Amino acid sequence: MRIPNHIGVIPDGNRRWAEANGLAKEEGYKRGLAPGLRVLELCQEVGVKELTYYGFTVDNTKRPAEQKKAFVQACIDAIELIANYDVSLRVIGNTESKVFPKALLPYTRRTKIGKGGIKVNFLVNYGWEWDLGNLLVSRQKGSKIIKHLKSNDVSRVDLLIRWGGRRRLSGFLPAQCVYTDFYVIDDYWPDFKDEHFYQALEWYANQDITLGG
Repeated sequence: MRIPNHIGVIPDGNRRWAEANGLAKEEGYKRGLAPGLRVLELCQEVGVKELTYYGFTVDNTKRPAEQKKAFVQACIDAIELIANYDVSLRVIGNTESKVFPKALLPYTRRTKIGKGGIKVNFLVNYGWEWDLGNLLVSRQKGSKIIKHLKSNDVSRVDLLIRWGGRRRLSGFLPAQCVYTDFYVIDDYWPDFKDEHFYQALEWYANQDITLGG
């Protein structure tokens, strides 16, 4: 089976899951921690080289205060858990905003943990406009846009998996997703199952990857 080098994850549906289970919306975020770790383990097992999680966006911070507090804490908890694995970790997002958690500042530079290995990116207080803010479009033949991005050490995304049934990119690394294959799972993120991951891989293996050629 052809394995993607880089998988992106949009873990959507936390609030809807909470409501469906009779809980307050903010209760859904912490239920996504275990699925996140399981995806990392599965990526390590099959040989994925890079994994990017969508934590929260600049736009997400417009949500009610109790929800904002909950998803910020969930991101902090997730990073602390991921830091127990052999990874090359980086948190990417607007650190100049007061919303960015100070506890994650040490991870905003690429950090090798343990033996290193799989490259893990975690988008926290991320906005595509912030990422592309320093973009200088060069007319020189062979120039590459990615080197001008704040997320410049993140490679092209081969497969993006979104839980929760929504069929939109929501600003996820737009420059790296120009030729990304996009797989949508209707189940909410807290209802993650291993089969979701394997079904996405099987689907990806059957796609015609031309990169525009």
